[in-house]
Amino acid sequence: MKIQLLFSFFFFLVHGAFAQVEVEVPAPPYIKTVQFRGDTPLSQLPLLRLGEKLRISFDDVIGDEADYYYSIEHYNVDWTPSVLAKTEYMDGFDDIRIFEYTNSLATLQIYTHYELNIPNKNTRALTKSGNYMLKIRNSDDEIVFSRKFMIYDPQVRVGVEILRTRDLKHIEEKQVVNFKVDAGEEPLINPEKNVYPLLIQNNNLQNTIGGLPPQYYIGNVLQYRYDEEASFFAGNEFFAFENKDVRAATNRVQYIELLELYHNYLYVDPTRADQVYTYNPDINGNFVIRTLQGNNADTEAEYAWIHFAVKHEKLPEGQDVYIHGNFNNYVIEDAVKMEYNPEAGIYELPLLLKQGYYNYNYIVAANGVALPENPISGDFWQTENEYDVLIYYRKPGGRYDELIGAGNALSTSISTVRRD
Repeated sequence: MKIQLLFSFFFFLVHGAFAQVEVEVPAPPYIKTVQFRGDTPLSQLPLLRLGEKLRISFDDVIGDEADYYYSIEHYNVDWTPSVLAKTEYMDGFDDIRIFEYTNSLATLQIYTHYELNIPNKNTRALTKSGNYMLKIRNSDDEIVFSRKFMIYDPQVRVGVEILRTRDLKHIEEKQVVNFKVDAGEEPLINPEKNVYPLLIQNNNLQNTIGGLPPQYYIGNVLQYRYDEEASFFAGNEFFAFENKDVRAATNRVQYIELLELYHNYLYVDPTRADQVYTYNPDINGNFVIRTLQGNNADTEAEYAWIHFAVKHEKLPEGQDVYIHGNFNNYVIEDAVKMEYNPEAGIYELPLLLKQGYYNYNYIVAANGVALPENPISGDFWQTENEYDVLIYYRKPGGRYDELIGAGNALSTSISTVRRD
């Protein structure tokens, strides 16, 4: 861990320690169902190959056809602004109004559905790899929300292997990411200084490990075979519900109530930290919009109040329970903080969500920071998780951090034996 921290500090110092680090602006309560997609039906890790299409969509539940504008900015690996001029990373221009929007059809909750596709006639292409921030502004030029995304240019091959930790203290709870970077015939110059790997669990940019230097080389192949420094708490399989038929109870929806909008009451979820691990297929925290009440889920899916509840004793002062998932970009915020019901002995919270299939989990945070070990869901080394490894590189004399490779692996193939 000391190696990782020292390397991260050195890399940060060299690449602009005193510049402002950009953070995402969470969507306000009236902006719902923000989905980032490439050429996939699922909202995904905001990672695109250079030249791929970017699609982002969202709903405004005020439904008054408000004007929204978008801008795109390029960043270094540490999310400080890069020195590139916009003309160097963009073919075309931005600060343009989003013209693709449609009002909801025959829904109790009115909303306006917006969709942005890049390339388009104004923003024809993004021409550099690296980190980007998409900012959505209103007609008063105020940032409504922003989202990070990354573009990679595959110049190296990244092999990823998921292992059970060798740390006896956490052998039942952690998974380790080992990986290698094959540069081919073109070696990476001074990789201890110029190469920066980033490890991501379950498409969650709030849960990453970065800055590990290579342990050794075999030719032009960098080897990263850490244990403690590259380990993640494995968590548990996500809970899930589906309400594509908003009027019907299911094995996860206990009962329905129709007031101004539909209310779907989920069965109370158990605390699983003290239970035996049970495999349950999931989509690793993601969500899919679906409806049986119309043909086009983008504009005909209903919004319903989903009532979440989890059985757990009241936590100590300063600790709170949050609903966690890609549906709100894994942000720990008051909008997803649950209230304790002392009579029922449960934490509960209703959320307004669009019809579909959702993965979610419960996390405990102290002062807005998630506890490393989850006292509600628990951590089990057998949990099926998805891991991405991104490789950034600053060429000698280069002016920006390139994203030159990406690897991916599922822990379904987890091993207790390290392979060369």
